[in-house]
Amino acid sequence: MRAILIPAADLVVVSHGVDATLILWLNLAGTFVFGLSGGLAAVRARLDLVGVLALSAVVALAGGITRDVLIGLPAATFRDWRYLAAAGAAGLVCFFARPRLDRAQRSVLLFDAVGLSVFCVAGASKALDYGLGPVQATLLGAITGIGGGMLRDVLLNQVPTVLRHELYAIPALLGAAVVAVADKAGSTSGAYTIVGAAVCLGTRLIGIKLGLSVPIAPSERRSRPRD
Repeated sequence: MRAILIPAADLVVVSHGVDATLILWLNLAGTFVFGLSGGLAAVRARLDLVGVLALSAVVALAGGITRDVLIGLPAATFRDWRYLAAAGAAGLVCFFARPRLDRAQRSVLLFDAVGLSVFCVAGASKALDYGLGPVQATLLGAITGIGGGMLRDVLLNQVPTVLRHELYAIPALLGAAVVAVADKAGSTSGAYTIVGAAVCLGTRLIGIKLGLSVPIAPSERRSRPRD
């Protein structure tokens, strides 16, 4: 059997032997953490409460919505109130407790990396189970993880962070690729989903620890503005 659909949850397609309940709660945790990222950016930009909640929802949900639309499905996150609740709760936490979150910035970065890892493998798995090829699944897995952050930066009139510094898209692509390659090889083991998430998480954390970034054009390195 290729997949199990979960009607009451995110309509997440669970493949490779991964437990449906575990995937659901990991997705909810990732939604909340990504919501914190959007909420913090909104508070720092001095947006009002509506703006904070909206940006939290954008970062938390936009990647999954984009993935579903590209696959040709109705947006799954609107069919389970828990995803909207997780994004809204993150926005409220940011609105009322931003100073404490700033002091816990390292923890937020860690949880964000975990959320990225979960989303990239979940997105790739869903694409594969709906019949897409490994390349498309890898791209959609990465989009699931990074799409919300890109839209957040656009709404704040900034060049998306993922396109100008830090290792963010690459870890998501690597994690999704592990799942896609394993599926192409005919594996249905849930271990490859875990391995993909671990590859993404490890690469992201190493990038944060060492301050690694993707190279820019040699002609522009001396004039690159400081963030």
